Amino acid sequence: MNRIANVARMQLINKWTFLGIPAVIMGGAFLVTYAIWVLIPDSESTVYSGAAQAVMWYFLALGIQSLTLTFPFSQAMSVSRRTFYLGTVGLFAVVALAISVLYYILGLVEVATNGWGQNGQLYALGWIADSHAMVQILFYFIAMLALFMIGFWFATIYKRWRATGMLIVWIAIALVLLGLVALTTWQGWWPAVGAWFVAQTPLSVSGWVALFCAVLAAGSYLTLRRAEP
Repeated sequence: MNRIANVARMQLINKWTFLGIPAVIMGGAFLVTYAIWVLIPDSESTVYSGAAQAVMWYFLALGIQSLTLTFPFSQAMSVSRRTFYLGTVGLFAVVALAISVLYYILGLVEVATNGWGQNGQLYALGWIADSHAMVQILFYFIAMLALFMIGFWFATIYKRWRATGMLIVWIAIALVLLGLVALTTWQGWWPAVGAWFVAQTPLSVSGWVALFCAVLAAGSYLTLRRAEP
C-alpha cells in the first residue's frame, strides 16, 4: 500500500497536471459561460450549457500524460508495473470522485440561485439532476473514469506497439463500428436501437459505462505489463 501511495505522490510532483489544469478549466468554463449569459440574457427560457463538462474531456489527455510522462521514470526507480498501474489509477479515481462531488454541490447552488441568477443550467442538467444525489455523483465519476481509461489504454498501446499498433487498433475499431452500422441497417434494428437509448437512465448508463471501464482497465493493465519504458 505504501508503494502504491508513493506512485500517487510521484504523479503529484507536478500538481499542475492533476489539480491545477482541471481547476483552471472548470473556473474558466464557468466565467466564460456566465459572461455570455449576462451579455445575451434570455429570461423567458432556461439556457443550457455543456461547458462545465469540458474538464471531463481533459481527463482523456490526462490518461495519456499520466503514462507517457511518468512511466519511464517509475521503471528507472524500480517500481513494478502493477504498483505503477494501481497508484496512477487510484490517484485519478480520488481526483475524479472529488470533482464529481463538486459537480453535485455546484448543481445544488445553481438550483438555489435560479441558474446563477440567469436561469441557466451549467451543472444541474435536467436529465441527470432529477436523479438521486448518489446517482449523479456516480454518473460523473464513471464518465470521467471512462475518458481517463480510454486515454490510458491508448497510451499503453503506443508504448507496447508504437505507431503500427495504434494504426491497427484504429482500423479495427473503425471496421467494427462500420460492421455494426451495416448489420443494424440490414436487419432494420434502428427503431429498436433508438428506443433502447431513450429508455436509458443515468444509473443504467453508469452501469454500462462501468462495464466498459472494466474492460479497458483489464486491457490496459495486460498491455502495460509488456510495454517498453
